Amino acid sequence: MSAPRATWRRAYGAIALALLVAGCSGRQAALNPAADQAALINDLWTLMLWVCGFMYVLVLAFLGNALWRARRVLTAEPLSHGAESPAEAPLRRVLTGWFGLILGGLIVLSLGSFLIDRSLANARRDAALKIKITAAQWWWKVEYEGATPDQRIATANELRLPVGRPAMLELQAEDVIHSFWIPNLGGKQDLIPGRINSLLLTPRRVGEYRGQCAEFCGLQHAKMALDATVVSGQDFSAWRAQQLAPAPAPSTPEQVRGHEIFMSGPCATCHQIVGTPAAGQTGPDLTHVASRRSIAAGARPYSFDALRDWLRDPHTIKPGNHMPQVQLSDADLNALTSYLDSLK
Repeated sequence: MSAPRATWRRAYGAIALALLVAGCSGRQAALNPAADQAALINDLWTLMLWVCGFMYVLVLAFLGNALWRARRVLTAEPLSHGAESPAEAPLRRVLTGWFGLILGGLIVLSLGSFLIDRSLANARRDAALKIKITAAQWWWKVEYEGATPDQRIATANELRLPVGRPAMLELQAEDVIHSFWIPNLGGKQDLIPGRINSLLLTPRRVGEYRGQCAEFCGLQHAKMALDATVVSGQDFSAWRAQQLAPAPAPSTPEQVRGHEIFMSGPCATCHQIVGTPAAGQTGPDLTHVASRRSIAAGARPYSFDALRDWLRDPHTIKPGNHMPQVQLSDADLNALTSYLDSLK
């Protein structure tokens, strides 16, 4: 083998190994559990892997043995009519043992599945943080319940959870069937129009994770991401207090102009900004839009330029979305972007 070819083969092997390892970790990996529910599902997956993997190896071993024995039979003397091969009696014992092994494996898998399912169903639900998540084409509306209506928080495409505290998610869809899935935190749960489903998550590790709609829901299904951040209880309380604050008033002439454009145009009929006359419920709440990590449910990382591009032509960034294109001059576009960028 030539040296260049050997080098390329080693490179391909290293890349394959890196991809294999990367698939078991990261911020969107079911094999890297960061919550009680994900850990239980991972335990069940591991049990199935070992049981089914063991059975698969045995099948290959018996197949290899059968092929080897077939070669010997071809060269052996033919048996007389009605005579029993010396191998038939051991074969019957092997098949009996194989049947018992399959039955035992099925019992282990069924018992493991039942116990883990009961553990998920009986998880501690008292003192759970209640969050309502509504899926739409193609974004997530996230609402945190409060003791009083004025303590309610509304945001979009981001989920923030305190570590160690159960969170009860109330899931529903407003248009078509979606599926909520944050692999590091828990299993999938469908969101069906006209029906309310629930999912309990108990995060155990601080970090940033990525969720995704796991049910094809239309043209922009692939761009329907959800950022999930698990923080300490103290950081969560500080974030909640910041989210409860009304939107800051515009502080520059350009922001004042952007505020006027927002309130007098179609923006205010679809979006809400707490502390202003804008109270639309069709689109995402924009009270603290500039504090989010992305725009358009992960279509682009948040930045001033990305926000301006989105306002100029949302259908170039996310074709088929339901936000209408509003014709603005460059000066008005910059003013509107400047105002929204101040909403932190």
